[in-house]
Amino acid sequence: MNQAGKKKEWLQWALILSVVTIFYNAIEGIVATYFGATDDTLALFGFGVDSFVEVLSGLGIAHMVIRMQRNGNIQRDSFERNALRITGTAFYLLMTGLVIGSFMAFYSGAQPQTTKAGIVISVISIATMYFLYRMKLNVGEKLNSAPIISDAKCTKTCFYLSFVLLGSSLIYEWLQVPYIDALGSLGIAWYAFKEGREAFEKAQSPNLSCSDDCC
Repeated sequence: MNQAGKKKEWLQWALILSVVTIFYNAIEGIVATYFGATDDTLALFGFGVDSFVEVLSGLGIAHMVIRMQRNGNIQRDSFERNALRITGTAFYLLMTGLVIGSFMAFYSGAQPQTTKAGIVISVISIATMYFLYRMKLNVGEKLNSAPIISDAKCTKTCFYLSFVLLGSSLIYEWLQVPYIDALGSLGIAWYAFKEGREAFEKAQSPNLSCSDDCC
């Protein structure tokens, strides 16, 4: 297979991985928000909302890969910039909601009924995000593509975020430590703020480069 054929094949893999990421995050968001609301765990609910925001981000990535397949252009178009602005706004709204919810939980003394669902969901997410991160990184390196490598690093951020949920869920389920769920929510809020800020920074730059690092 010649160089052009290999590039086409790897771009196809990049598109497949972006679509898998979108569908996984959509399912994860539905399951996590449902159990978060049912079990009164703010950390899990916030994690689920974060997954929905990642779906918005994933749509922008899929659009980018399709554009690269068609013309190889490495500059962001208006769709991608608007997607980044919407994503950034959604992350900031999530951060605000989690901070307010956490302080309300501290004030009222509200505690989850159980965090078992958070443990299961976070373990699945850790395994899935690590797999997607390694696959995206491999594709990005094969293509020598900074945008796809950047997307892989964003997936690694989701990998780290899953550990925040796992830690708070395990500590509460095993030790019943008060307010640990609220602290876990603040940890997720910090990642939401970080991702929102980076989304707006990317939206201001027309070029895709290795500086687009979500980690």
